[in-house]
Amino acid sequence: MADVDPSEALKNLQSTMASIEAVLDLEKLRRDISVLEEQAAAPDLWNDPDEAQKVTSRLSHLQGEVRKTEELHGRIDDLGVLFELAEAEDDADTRAEAEEELASVRKSVDELEVRTLLSGEYDSREALVNIRAEAGGIDAADFAEQLLRMYTRWAEHHKYPVEVYETSYAEEAGIKSATFSVKAPYAYGTLSVEQGTHRLVRISPFDNQGRRQTSFAGVEVLPVVEKSDHVDIDETELRIDVYRSSGPGGQGVNTTDSAVRITHIPTGIVVSCQNERSQIQNKASAMGVLQAKLLERRRQEEQAMMDALKGDGGNSWGNQMRSYVLHPYQMVKDLRTEHEVGNPQAVLDGDIDGFIEAGIRWRKQQEQQATEAR
Repeated sequence: MADVDPSEALKNLQSTMASIEAVLDLEKLRRDISVLEEQAAAPDLWNDPDEAQKVTSRLSHLQGEVRKTEELHGRIDDLGVLFELAEAEDDADTRAEAEEELASVRKSVDELEVRTLLSGEYDSREALVNIRAEAGGIDAADFAEQLLRMYTRWAEHHKYPVEVYETSYAEEAGIKSATFSVKAPYAYGTLSVEQGTHRLVRISPFDNQGRRQTSFAGVEVLPVVEKSDHVDIDETELRIDVYRSSGPGGQGVNTTDSAVRITHIPTGIVVSCQNERSQIQNKASAMGVLQAKLLERRRQEEQAMMDALKGDGGNSWGNQMRSYVLHPYQMVKDLRTEHEVGNPQAVLDGDIDGFIEAGIRWRKQQEQQATEAR
């Protein structure tokens, strides 16, 4: 960064921040925070734990948004002072420090800018994620479990609460499927770009001949249903089965038939929940998952009708969206955005922000191109 022009760089950052603040509408955010603070201070708040959780989570998120923006403003102002000091004293060390901070601030501004691209109808919702093993046998089941760990580690890194509703373990290793929620505002808009088929190429640890194996796992991301959504479910169209929760290798983890499986007969959608001790609680959680799946089904049907009207019969997303290659070389590559890294282990440990940000920008670009083509 030896040729960096401090005044031009700072002017660009200030311009980007102005655009970000216009989209975020900081004054509205501050008004919303005041309202939520009043609600959070109400003595009867925790009479409804679910509503209390939503209020406190939303309040924390908005406070974080405002704080992040204000801190970035302060850092940009301090940068100007640091560059002026380096120039006045002709100090190479101070200039190097300023350039390093400039790179850090630019990265933080880029991350905040991505947040402004989440403007879809359900983007501000919490996320419901389903992972399932696909082709590849035991390697696919093992890969599905690695993806479950990857997303939960990512959520932990961001301090997003995760609730696992159901895990169906494979016989030898790994999982057949898992369903969990990420309880944070904008979790759906953020994680929705992860939906699709993930592909793993490696030397199989389950092959005694040490052969290379390609396996696949699918990721589905849904918005959590809210009270304002009208998802009517006729109880007579449901088949509800109860069974005993099981752990790895089929071992029982509960001595009562508390796990619940619900089949929506008209659509064939099947959902399960086994994380709670109570059959009633498991049924309520499973119904929430079913509502989310039916809401997404309705959204897809409406989108298909719009595509048919404008003559767009294809899905621009494609199905296979990311490859994780562990052999004969090390690389993870997104097939839509071309974003790639050479450290698969870091990615599988939850370092996926770069892929998510690239995916959100790619999606916005696709939407803009579709709009211009109309």
